[in-house]
Amino acid sequence: MKRFALALCCLSVYLLFTQSGNPSSADKWVDSVFNSLNKEEKIAQLMVIRAHSNLGPEHVQQVTDLIKKYDVGALCFFQGGPVRQANLTNYYQSIAKTPLMITIDGEWGLGMRLDSVMKYPYQLTLGAMNDEKLVYEMGRDIGEQMKRIGVQVNYAPVVDINNNPNNPVIGYRSFGEDKYKVAKFGVAYMRGMQDEGIMACAKHFPGHGDVAVDSHLDLPVINKSRFQLDTLELYPFKEMFKAGVGSVMIAHLSIPAIDSTPNKPTSISKANVTDLLRNDLYYEGLTFTDALEMKGVAKYYSGGEASVEALIAGNDMLCLPENVEQAIDAIKKAIKEKRLSWDDIDKKVRRVLYAKYQLGLSKPQVIDTANLVDDLNKHTAGIRARVAANVVTVMNNKAGLLPFIKSGKVAYVGIGTPVLNAFGTRLKTDFEADTYLLPYNDSTKAANILEQIKNGSYNKVVIGVHNYALRPGNNFGIPTSSINLVNNLQAYNAVTFLFGNVYAAGLFCNAPTLVAMYEDDDIFQTAAADFLTGNIEAKGTLPVSVCNQSYGSGIAVGKFLPVGTSPEFASVDSIIQDGVNKKAYPGAVVIAIQNGVIKYHKAFGRYEFDPASPPVTLESVYDLASVTKVSATTVSIMKLYEQGKVDLNKTLGDYLPSMRGSDKENLKLTDILLHQAGLVPDVIFYKEVIDKAGNPLPQYVSTASKPGFTIPIAQGLYLRNDWEDTMMKRIAQSPLGPLGKYVYSDNDFILLGKIVETVSGMPLDQYAQKTFYGPMGMASTGFKPWLRFGLEQIVPTEEDKYFRHQLMHGYVHDEGAAMFGNVSGHAGLFSNAYDLAMLYQMLLNGGTFNGERYLKKETIDLFTAYHSDISRRGYGFDKPEKDEAIKTKSSYPYPSALASPATFGHTGFTGTCVWVDPKTDLVYVFLSNRVYNSRANNLLGSMNIRGKVQDAIYRALKKEGQGNVF
Repeated sequence: MKRFALALCCLSVYLLFTQSGNPSSADKWVDSVFNSLNKEEKIAQLMVIRAHSNLGPEHVQQVTDLIKKYDVGALCFFQGGPVRQANLTNYYQSIAKTPLMITIDGEWGLGMRLDSVMKYPYQLTLGAMNDEKLVYEMGRDIGEQMKRIGVQVNYAPVVDINNNPNNPVIGYRSFGEDKYKVAKFGVAYMRGMQDEGIMACAKHFPGHGDVAVDSHLDLPVINKSRFQLDTLELYPFKEMFKAGVGSVMIAHLSIPAIDSTPNKPTSISKANVTDLLRNDLYYEGLTFTDALEMKGVAKYYSGGEASVEALIAGNDMLCLPENVEQAIDAIKKAIKEKRLSWDDIDKKVRRVLYAKYQLGLSKPQVIDTANLVDDLNKHTAGIRARVAANVVTVMNNKAGLLPFIKSGKVAYVGIGTPVLNAFGTRLKTDFEADTYLLPYNDSTKAANILEQIKNGSYNKVVIGVHNYALRPGNNFGIPTSSINLVNNLQAYNAVTFLFGNVYAAGLFCNAPTLVAMYEDDDIFQTAAADFLTGNIEAKGTLPVSVCNQSYGSGIAVGKFLPVGTSPEFASVDSIIQDGVNKKAYPGAVVIAIQNGVIKYHKAFGRYEFDPASPPVTLESVYDLASVTKVSATTVSIMKLYEQGKVDLNKTLGDYLPSMRGSDKENLKLTDILLHQAGLVPDVIFYKEVIDKAGNPLPQYVSTASKPGFTIPIAQGLYLRNDWEDTMMKRIAQSPLGPLGKYVYSDNDFILLGKIVETVSGMPLDQYAQKTFYGPMGMASTGFKPWLRFGLEQIVPTEEDKYFRHQLMHGYVHDEGAAMFGNVSGHAGLFSNAYDLAMLYQMLLNGGTFNGERYLKKETIDLFTAYHSDISRRGYGFDKPEKDEAIKTKSSYPYPSALASPATFGHTGFTGTCVWVDPKTDLVYVFLSNRVYNSRANNLLGSMNIRGKVQDAIYRALKKEGQGNVF
């Protein structure tokens, strides 16, 4: 049944592009054309030959001869001009016996190949933004562009995952390193083109991203297991197939896990094309080989033999065979030798003809060249400008120079540009900057520029690195003198902008203030200037990992002026700093957002009590502890609830097989969410795996990752893989208290996290990432941060003296969450303050953020309301005390004296909290590591610092005239 459903989806090659007629008219046209072909012409219908519009009469004659002699099936246009290509297309179509399928490799539109046509952004540039709709719009515009010039198939998008920075052939052509974004953006791009009637082509199957060899020059080898391929490289292709992509291009790769035949490229491997693509993944659209003239195949197989092997493998279309006549002769010989059959050829020819029919080629295709260039360029600049405004990516802001405020003298140093460009001109105009230029071919000026900056008394220096190569070889073509100048200028309050391939950031990782712009033209330079002047915000995220920053990283910098500078916020500063001085915590970050505007955002103290430890910055990432309960588990349950996949009135037994047969089986989800189901506060799992001295027992915990011990619980410690089943059994066996009594319990949320995983079919961390954090651009938010960031960005949480006996740095503080692999429904989430605030701003907005809807308002209203007569709880969320007797007895009202009853949020054991007050339109986040010395140290709580800070923020806003409920 599954195969049938996917087969129907993949019939897009026949049905997706219908422009007129019905199946019977298609059959009639295909039969008529098919019956007119002789044997050589049938073979030639499966060939795509090279065409240029800039190579002169001799090349045109060669193409003409192949069309007239063999009736080849398709052309692939390369370099030239738009009017010349249109005229040639009209001519070639007029002499063809069978209409030609016109194809092009236009990943960023016709500008990739043709002069006079502006390029659309590179796919890696698109990967820096989080606007799927804009990718779709670009796909539609490219589709419209292709249709205007008579192209039916665009060999795009690239859906390779670029997880190798040394990849010489994919790089900037990929959406990046995040398989989910690659898939999502690939589908959006494809749908845009195909909605305009242009066939898209997913490439390069089964995944060309993790190579360091150019397949144009040799055969790259990928030594990965089939499991690794299934979970990473193949994921975007599977999503593209489900979405109905019309064709796929097969790469020249050696992948022993797919085909162990020495030097057998995947492009001509039956194990890859027929067994994997057709039989395992059920794809039934058109297949194109990558160019058969490339050395990745041509080095090991002659032109004719490569074509034979490609057809035997199961391909439909042979792209750029080295010699058409030799290929036809070799294929005829293979049929005679019974390696192929005419039945094989006939099926492929019919598949190609049906595609031609649905692409409109049953009717004459004549291109009107009037206003052609203007028509091809009419949307591109607008799309480029919108993309440029969305991809500004702040990689470092350690010096706090962003947002950029003009104070004193400013200098602009243009690296790699011999003339003042648009960026430098704007800086000169907007900031009265002095300008200095260092062309790459004039290294002698570097020392002089450095000396002038040193003696110029400049308050700030803006550096633009321009005109460097797209590919990584030879430091992207940037001379050592230029690299040294950029690095030496960092001592002078420098803000460094990279206009090009973001991998070049690896040359400047130590720049305290570093911004990636991805491309280098007037449009992207103008966007960079608009960011400096405060007209646009930085909301881009890295599409790939570079400078020890993982893909998805990026520091959001808004259009606002410096925050928390009002005198009214002085008392906020005083309370937080007092906590640092009295060692309630080594450091903290606090953010307050009202009406969507950041009113306060400051960092205090250091990572540790040691004065030599790093200072806390606005980007510092903290262990959120129980804030995980609402920021990962509750929001995930909310999403599944509104999708009808989770019923709050159902029981644990309805969702968790591990609870069936126990006294937990009939506990309702509503009671679990309210902490009144009777579950004990926690089960101390770790005590079962340590000896009397508190050291981990080797039968349960290994000091090295090895078969059976792969669950990381701390640096150099791995739990036995089957212990999770034991922990779930311990929860099932734990004592059950009376139903309806409020008992705050971690077990409630461990079980809710497992429900998310059972219902969604994904681990909790992946579900939350895919549903919320990734799409919202919450770059720092997620589980297992040691895999995503350098430790310098993560604040150490606690010196664990109970179980793991080491400093918890990047690994979750909570022992139980650690034993669940650092991903649990009750703890394990890490984030910086700004990114966490995004999630709660979305909830405050009624479920929308940056124009996208993530939850329904009625879902948020339901979960954040009071729901218990015996406690202050909402569904998952904590709320202010509503019992006046409890309020009177407490030393300080919870969470603060001025919080309205509508407030919702949570506090965390490690010294964190987040609170949203809809009455005052306020989001407040407090992050600290108050357990650093010892979890027994709770000066943070006894001093009521979090609540006092919250109230001080309310009062400051009121004095500013912004508060409306106090």
